[in-house]
Amino acid sequence: MSDPLPPTLRVLRAITEVPRGAWDALLDDAARPFSEWAFLAALEESGSVGASAGWHPRHLTLWRGSRLVAAAPAYLKDDSHGEFVADWSWATASERLGVRYYPKLLLAVPFTPVTGRRLLVAPGEDRAEREAELARGALEYARAEGLSSVHVHFTTEAELPALEAAGFAPRLGVQYQWSNAGYGSFEDFLARFHTKRRNQLRRELRAPAAQGITLRTLRGEALAEVDPGELHRLYASTVDKYPWGRRLLTPDFFARMLSTFRASCELVEARREGRLVAGAFNLVGPRTLYGRYWGCFEEHPFLHFNVCLYHPVTEAIARGLERFEPGAGGEHKLIRGFEPSLTRSAHLLFHPGVDRAVRSFLEHERAAVLAGLPQWRAETGFKRGPFVAPTH
Repeated sequence: MSDPLPPTLRVLRAITEVPRGAWDALLDDAARPFSEWAFLAALEESGSVGASAGWHPRHLTLWRGSRLVAAAPAYLKDDSHGEFVADWSWATASERLGVRYYPKLLLAVPFTPVTGRRLLVAPGEDRAEREAELARGALEYARAEGLSSVHVHFTTEAELPALEAAGFAPRLGVQYQWSNAGYGSFEDFLARFHTKRRNQLRRELRAPAAQGITLRTLRGEALAEVDPGELHRLYASTVDKYPWGRRLLTPDFFARMLSTFRASCELVEARREGRLVAGAFNLVGPRTLYGRYWGCFEEHPFLHFNVCLYHPVTEAIARGLERFEPGAGGEHKLIRGFEPSLTRSAHLLFHPGVDRAVRSFLEHERAAVLAGLPQWRAETGFKRGPFVAPTH
């Protein structure tokens, strides 16, 4: 039997240039839901991603004949907005040296600080070989286009060896995430805290009822009653509060999510006297709940904590989910039982001097992150020792 044909690289300018079935056949649980064809298509076709947004699709695909065997969602970037892995200082330093930093090539899911597989490989393929080919292909394409660098954001730990072998420098970050230790109820979760912290959380949990606010989660067909325009207004109510806030997502994105990706969507809504006063639009994967877009039309004490943290955790426990990732930032999560979890990215800059400086910075940053983990973990307010499920 002759050896199979070697894969050939094609760089595509729209996710719709790949059949949905062919793309989704590459996905495993580590890639869902954010690398699914429908999610990426909703971003592109809604205008949230595209030339006007500074995200130019350049999806890397490997084909053996007419069969897609590997791929990576990738974009030319004109700036660093919507990435959640800060490299603005690198761009400034590079420009001061007279080295153009933008455009650059980014392998990532736009606007999504969620760890997931970035190098997608079809079942039955040699994963290590295909990952290495995608990494080399990204570098070859970027060099041929005269780009400054290649970056891979929120990649899995399992993908780092292929990236490092191709010359990428790893970077560590930290998010605060909730892990299900086998809780049978939210009370089991509360029982892990020291008394003072547990009493604080109970006070915050009682606030919505005292304010006349009710919370519920809509999913599946119940989402048919949701107005996508109202979802966008919730989203905009948050980003518009900040001087640096940008409305990266269009109203049509939310409409497409509700029509083509509903099975992976959830809405936590808070109502007072029938009015929607706040909400969180979340996504769910095979084993993990992801907090995404929060907004409020009325300010109430502790409402954010209840909508974005406590209510989703309660739901995750009831459904037996393993994790809840509420998103980037927010040290307030730490004292509420969300533990520090490492995130990973990888970077290669083509200018030797800039690359050396970035690698030196990353070494010091990694050391600081690892040194800080024990202290951050101690601040969760948990009692010492692992959780032991009660017998009922």
